[in-house]
Amino acid sequence: MSVGLPSGVRAQDSPPASSAVTLFENVRIFDGRSAALSAPSNVLVRGNKIETISTQPIAVDRRADTRIIGGGGRTLMPGLIDAHWHAMLIRVTPAQSFGDVGYVNLLAAAEAKDTLMRGFTTVRDVGGPVFGLKAAIDEGIVKGPRVYPSGAVITVTSGHGDFRQRTDLPRTIGGLLTRMEQVGGAMVADSPDEVRLRVREQLMQGASQVKVTAGGGVSSPFSPIDVSTFTEAELRAAVEAAENWGTYVAAHAFTPAAIQRSIAAGVKCIEHGMLMDDATAKLMAEKGIWLSMQPLPEDLRLGFPVGSVQRAKADEVWPGIARTYKLAKKYNIKTAWGTDVLFSGALARQQGAILASLVRWYTPVETLVMATSTNAELLALSGKRNPYPGKLGVVEQGALADLLLVDGNPLDNINLVADPGKNFLVIMKDGAIYKNDVPK
Repeated sequence: MSVGLPSGVRAQDSPPASSAVTLFENVRIFDGRSAALSAPSNVLVRGNKIETISTQPIAVDRRADTRIIGGGGRTLMPGLIDAHWHAMLIRVTPAQSFGDVGYVNLLAAAEAKDTLMRGFTTVRDVGGPVFGLKAAIDEGIVKGPRVYPSGAVITVTSGHGDFRQRTDLPRTIGGLLTRMEQVGGAMVADSPDEVRLRVREQLMQGASQVKVTAGGGVSSPFSPIDVSTFTEAELRAAVEAAENWGTYVAAHAFTPAAIQRSIAAGVKCIEHGMLMDDATAKLMAEKGIWLSMQPLPEDLRLGFPVGSVQRAKADEVWPGIARTYKLAKKYNIKTAWGTDVLFSGALARQQGAILASLVRWYTPVETLVMATSTNAELLALSGKRNPYPGKLGVVEQGALADLLLVDGNPLDNINLVADPGKNFLVIMKDGAIYKNDVPK
């Protein structure tokens, strides 16, 4: 149903009317897959989908809801996708993250708007109480990217994601939940039956995929990097519950042992994997397992205080980033890209720069393909749990209209994505224009 907007309300303050039309004229298209830009083309968006792409002029009715944008030979490309994001954990401190829920959601909503305005039209949220924020974005209450939510991280006692204090112990199975669990940040599960319960709770709330922590992590205070946490039976319970819902499990895992146990249990995507060895990389390639990797910036490591447990673990993990990317390329592992920014609004503002840093291992074209069509392939593993049915990450007829108009050619100059405020002249999500700075 098409609803008229009150006087003074801009188009980007509400979801698009179903019949709204936008015509991009004279653009060079990066379609999310190709190694070169298209010939000068025209792209017609009707509602929330790309209807026509043509090198010939496209006729449109000059109605009140028709927008014509002169591209001037600039680049039209898919909206960017961040495959490892924590929308609720960006602007808060660790202490605030399980504090006042209203305050945390307001901070997250503000960050969601900024995420979209950096050109990231979709994020895969792999841990945090994001269901309410997602609903508010989808309903047009706040601006933000599409969100593929995991909900609470599923962890074991002492595992990565267990941010309880030692004073919260001993834990009574079936007892009262801690604050961390009450707000939906992470759920502790110490048996296959508990795992099934906690996974099903996330699916009931709308999780598009499930996140478990199969090994130790950097930011958790009581979770050494070398430790394998879930048993194979527990991981199998998570996979079984997710697959019953037609979706998949992503596992946080650094070490060969944690990765290999996850694969044996049926996990489809490994998050991080930065301490994997050659044999594990080869196994992932043979089994078709996804690697969701992040070129973590040095500033993130330096953000942990010198002498802290977290800093020591970061120092252990960071050298593995380059080695893992080299293994991913060597064995042609299906590799997604994300940022994994935590507790730092300043680092979140570098989201595009973190993407551009991939050129240490990949060409600009490979980098942008990874952040568009490849990441979209990972999102599609959610099957019918996909909250946004349709094709993302590409510019093609019938695809969802998540588009960026870039002032320049990012295939030649990847650093254009590092300054979205200057270089992204148009930002469109789901057919709605959220930014239009094309010179009149």
